[in-house]
Amino acid sequence: MSVTIYDVARRAGVGIGTVSRAINGSPQIRPETKQRVMDAIRELGYTPHTMAKRLATKRIGIIAAIMPFYTGHFYQELLRGIQKSLTEFEYDLLVHFVDKPEKLNAYLDRTLSEKRCDGLLVISMDIPEEYVDQLQNARLPVVVVDRGHDRLDCIQVENERGAYLATQHLIRFGHHKIGMISGNRHSEPAKQRYQGYARAMREAGLTVKPEWFISADMLETTPKIQQNDGFNIHAGRVAMKRLLQMGEERPTAIFAASDILAIGAMRAANEAGLRIPDDLAVIGFDDIELADYLSLTTMQQPMYEMGKMAVDRIMEKIEAETEEVRQFRLTTRLIERSSTRQAGR
Repeated sequence: MSVTIYDVARRAGVGIGTVSRAINGSPQIRPETKQRVMDAIRELGYTPHTMAKRLATKRIGIIAAIMPFYTGHFYQELLRGIQKSLTEFEYDLLVHFVDKPEKLNAYLDRTLSEKRCDGLLVISMDIPEEYVDQLQNARLPVVVVDRGHDRLDCIQVENERGAYLATQHLIRFGHHKIGMISGNRHSEPAKQRYQGYARAMREAGLTVKPEWFISADMLETTPKIQQNDGFNIHAGRVAMKRLLQMGEERPTAIFAASDILAIGAMRAANEAGLRIPDDLAVIGFDDIELADYLSLTTMQQPMYEMGKMAVDRIMEKIEAETEEVRQFRLTTRLIERSSTRQAGR
């Protein structure tokens, strides 16, 4: 049995991405780590992939990705991580953008019939069960990103816990009237983040008022609001305007299920003459570049790292020809800025 990159990684005590970076002379690796990898390569007699070897093993050198036709920061960072890692593995990326739900099945059919890739990434979409069987029967390596599935490798963020910690942060600052603005409710991350918000409220003995929760699909269905599954600045702005119409009964703090929603909410608050955080505290989720610029407190999720991890895992499955299923849940981190402050100060 030939030596694989997986064997080298195990001998050197590193991930397969690190092995690839050592082989390709990446500057993002410590000299001592690179030396350990090169020693393992020499000891095992491993020959890195070349085009000739690809042809011999009938590998194509392409990873396909199926994802929603979104342009938000989350997807930009995720794709940046995917592309960076694939370049290190000398693989190309073929992206299928899905703008209508029925197109997912069409792209899955094409992937299975045309066999134009060595592995498949499915991003922010639920794979129908009948296709899970077909993909496994075809022995095509699959990694699902930003969604969960008990029969497939998955990489996702701890959405529920991140939302729980975000809401707890507002509660610790003395807020009792906390609302939530979300993207469309059918989105799995939106569901999980609502669960975290509601759990933190209940544990603190606070009321989860239905009127304090507004999702994009509860708003008028304008094209702007429904972009990116409702995770956009327009939905955040319109949702915040609706909350402000409650007058004295409005929330004093907002957990927004994404930074871009939070930025929309902050814009509406500023237009109404409210000061942040004196009149309204706001916390988001993502930690996009604009969050720092606008001093938005947020829960940081490792978007770029998710992309790199997805590639590392799918390459591991390709190299080791393993059918083992692994689940990865990445943690979020509170980034505290000036959009939250002790209530009443």
